[in-house]
Amino acid sequence: MPDLTDGSAMAGSSRGTLPLRNNQDVVNCRQTVRRLASTNGFAITAQTMLMTAASELARNTLKYGGGGHVNYELIGGGNSVGIRLVFVDHGPGIVDLSQAMVPGWSSGKGLGLGLSGSKRLVHEFDITSIVGKGTTVTVVRWR
Repeated sequence: MPDLTDGSAMAGSSRGTLPLRNNQDVVNCRQTVRRLASTNGFAITAQTMLMTAASELARNTLKYGGGGHVNYELIGGGNSVGIRLVFVDHGPGIVDLSQAMVPGWSSGKGLGLGLSGSKRLVHEFDITSIVGKGTTVTVVRWR
């Protein structure tokens, strides 16, 4: 995957990496996901759901993981087109993943809807976390 560490995504690019180091990077992530979804025929509702999940997960990467990056990729082909997003941080990790996935639970001052809410907005959701090493969240939304 090309590393777009300057925060820009090439128009029409079907894969890449974006940094998540500050609030502007979260905005860039959201815009890149919207552009990728809209140019690949995702309905407006599906675009909105994926953008919302991406925004929540990017903010979590920044806020709780101390920053990181997101890999994005167009997958499948023909009638089975999807977008895979992989959010990676090297922060403190999540001590209790099952608790973190409970709607309304938050380790901070948030509403506790980031992980569980994102899971409801996508078709595939996977999270791995190692305390002291970091967290990786992978989501896929199909067209």
